[in-house]
Amino acid sequence: MEETVEERMARMEGILDQMDKRLTKVEAEIKELREAMREGFQRLEERFETRFQRLDQRLDQLSAQMLSMIKRIVAGLIGMWATIMGVLIALVFK
Repeated sequence: MEETVEERMARMEGILDQMDKRLTKVEAEIKELREAMREGFQRLEERFETRFQRLDQRLDQLSAQMLSMIKRIVAGLIGMWATIMGVLIALVFK
């Protein structure tokens, strides 16, 4: 039994409708996936920003501590230099 042109067209239309429904579903899923990825990347960027801010704070604290230690070392060196100069002057005038 041969199909008529109308039957073939009807079958093709059915196939095309089914393909259209499937493509619409795939497009919707791709859109959802894109949104989920955007949200994920946004959260990741926020986490990175928070971590970088903490790292900056730690580096600032470390810098302040190092500056404080350097000041103490310089003060100690000046004190030692003054002591040595005092001893040398005392020896010269003795």
